[in-house]
Parts: sequence; C-alpha cells; structure tokens
Amino acid sequence: MISNLPIELPVVTVSASVEIYIATPEHFRYAHDICLLIKEAAAQRGTGIAERAPEYVRTKMAEGKAVIALGDDEVAGFCYIETWDHGKYAVNSGLIVSPKFRKQGLARRIKRRAFELSRMLYPEAKLFGITTSLAVMKINSELGYEPVTFSELTSDNEFWQGCQSCPNYDVLERMKRKMCLCTGMLFDPKKGPSQK
Repeated sequence: MISNLPIELPVVTVSASVEIYIATPEHFRYAHDICLLIKEAAAQRGTGIAERAPEYVRTKMAEGKAVIALGDDEVAGFCYIETWDHGKYAVNSGLIVSPKFRKQGLARRIKRRAFELSRMLYPEAKLFGITTSLAVMKINSELGYEPVTFSELTSDNEFWQGCQSCPNYDVLERMKRKMCLCTGMLFDPKKGPSQK
C-alpha cells in the first residue's frame, strides 16, 4: 500500500549529480543495491548495522517511509522509518552512504530528510536510534536527540529482535537489553525542536 503523505516533501538537490527523494515503488529496483551497501558497511565496521532483505526495503518504499539519494542513477544513500509501541516511538534506521558519495555531507542531508519525514508522519512520536557511529551521533545531536539509557527506548521485542543480524547481539542479550556497544539517543517532541 502506498502511503498518502499529508504534505509532499520536495526533492532535495545535494549536488549537480545527487538528489534526495522520498522513496516510492518507482525505486524498488534499487532495493538489492541498498542491502548490499548495508552488508558491506557492516562488514567494514564489524559492528552496529543490522542487515535487511530487499523485500523489507521495498515495503518501506511502498509505505512512503524511506528516503533515497540517487547520483547518476545509482544509490548514493538511504534511510528508512520504522515505528514501535503503536506509533509512540519512531526510528530512522539503515542510514547508509555509498563510499563513492562520502565526504559530501550526504549522510547529514539524508538523516535530516528522514527526520523531517518522521516528524511529518508521526508528529507525536518520540524519535530514537541506537548507533556505534560517532558521525551519526553528531548528526542526531544537531537534530535535538539526546543520549539516553536503553530503558528510555521502546520495550517492543520486535525492535530488539531486529538487532539479531548485528555481530554484537550476544552483548545486548547478555546485558538483558539494558546496554550494548551502541549508544541510545532520543528526540522527544514534547521538548520542542532543537535549538542547535
């Protein structure tokens, strides 16, 4: 089912060759490449990225809950939205930038776009994320996220099961989901927009 967004977000031009879109079924053909990028990044970093299947990525695109950056008709970057606890929490996950398109500030632009889309679709939801990436932590801080303990995040088992493909899942389970190598970060809309 294709989501009908209440407000259409325009395409963002990052450079002469890169544009950021709200993903739609028109972008299904890129799902496999996105999954390969996520898998390669996880292998390079050795930590902190849960893998996804192309079918999952296509579902996010069909629902209007993903952001894709394209450069010269190839995937430059991607991020998707997931919700938990009946919409009380939302997550911008799977943020990835192709090595070819790094060092252009693209991750920041994609994350901001996913953040805007999340706020539009789920204005009352607390936005959170878990990451081992210092770059992502910095971007999150700029958007108004604050570091929190895992107890302040969703308790939805399905969210935590999504971590199973991460190499650190055993750490998370041993610590009874109270901590891991990732840092938890939370944006609470009741505190208002970031002043940063």
